[in-house]
Amino acid sequence: MNLPPASRVQTVTELTRSLKGLLESSLAFVAVRGEVSNLKAPYSGHLYFTLKDREAQLRAVLFKTQRRYLSVEPSEGAQVVCWGRISVYEPRGEYQLLVDSLELTGSGERLAALERLKERLRREGLFDETRKRRLPLLPVAIHLLTSPQGAAVHDFLAVAGRRFPSVPILIHPVPVQGPAAAPEIVQAIAAACQRGRTGEIIVISRGGGSLEDLWPFNDESLIRAAYGASLPVVSAVGHEIDFTLLDFVADQRAATPTAAAEAVLPDREELRRRIGQHRLRQRAILAHRLAGCRQRLEAQRRLLTDPRHRLEHLRLRLDILQTGLLQAMERRLHALRRQLETCRQALDHHAPQRLTAGHRETLARLRRRLADLVRLDLERRANRLVLETTRLRAASPQAVLKKGYAMVMTEPEGRVLRSRGETRPGQRLGIRWHDGVAVCVVADQDAQTGREGGR
Repeated sequence: MNLPPASRVQTVTELTRSLKGLLESSLAFVAVRGEVSNLKAPYSGHLYFTLKDREAQLRAVLFKTQRRYLSVEPSEGAQVVCWGRISVYEPRGEYQLLVDSLELTGSGERLAALERLKERLRREGLFDETRKRRLPLLPVAIHLLTSPQGAAVHDFLAVAGRRFPSVPILIHPVPVQGPAAAPEIVQAIAAACQRGRTGEIIVISRGGGSLEDLWPFNDESLIRAAYGASLPVVSAVGHEIDFTLLDFVADQRAATPTAAAEAVLPDREELRRRIGQHRLRQRAILAHRLAGCRQRLEAQRRLLTDPRHRLEHLRLRLDILQTGLLQAMERRLHALRRQLETCRQALDHHAPQRLTAGHRETLARLRRRLADLVRLDLERRANRLVLETTRLRAASPQAVLKKGYAMVMTEPEGRVLRSRGETRPGQRLGIRWHDGVAVCVVADQDAQTGREGGR
């Protein structure tokens, strides 16, 4: 074997740096189209992801300084075109694309529409965790909606046969990609719900694939059919890193078809082991309770004595109680007799005859006093009446007229005149004395003497 000269032997670092220089000089600027996967955004602000297609993949990094110039952030599964340069990451000896800029291709708009649909369905409440149903511990039957030619059905049946083979699995063959997939899966869900009973579940399964392959599981009609299904729905679409809208609306998501079988079917051997443990625990509990009952029964038996001794004790207590009752009755009767005698004495003291005689004397005395008061009041009122009558007579107009005065009145009204200014020439006046009335006519008014002529 011919070895190269010692001068040509290189270290790993030297060789890696040579390759790095070769790649960076020969591929100083490249444009690469692919699907974004394994997207990571650590606290450093850089973006790390993988560009892949059907046959190859390429690691890529978008540094923080270039990320801030992006108009649209890439997302998982997006189809993008990246511009940059190829370099080598020396610590791992891996080549990678150092991205300077990127833009979404046609599927980017598709992903944006998917995000809008996802947000609308979320606001409608289709993804609420509170509405999701728990799967039965042991389903009565499983409706498996998948392609019979895919690997998913074989993986599911293999795991199901190993975990609990007695549960029937009803396979509904449906396409799992392409335009006809979503409508046929919707029909299969409706058929399973129509035939299904309580305790049955629906599993929608397929293997991994590209974004386009899994796109039927983002169809709105399929999402609403899964939401309205009367049976619990399990989504087992793609691999662990793949997500579709069906995963969000399903009652439970499984990362793979194998994981779906493990989620919906319990392990038969594990159930047997748990049942055996519960049986042993129940036996131990029952044995402990029986031992406790035996101990309490023995203690009660020791506490029980000869019934005749109990009867003698009760008979003695009855005699004591009877004697005490008789004594209490005698004391009570004696107290009632004393109370009756006291009431009789009080009744004699307050006898109606005695009270009536006293009231009659009081009534007669009050009558005499009332008669005296009435007589005195009448006398006082009579004297006051005489006095007031005398005062009225002294102040009456008739008494004044008898003293020689006269009263002048208008005729025929009879209105009394109090001053000369109230008269006018030709006016008819009546002059009243104490013994009669004379009628006259005013001839003139004497303003100097205040005299009036009359006829």
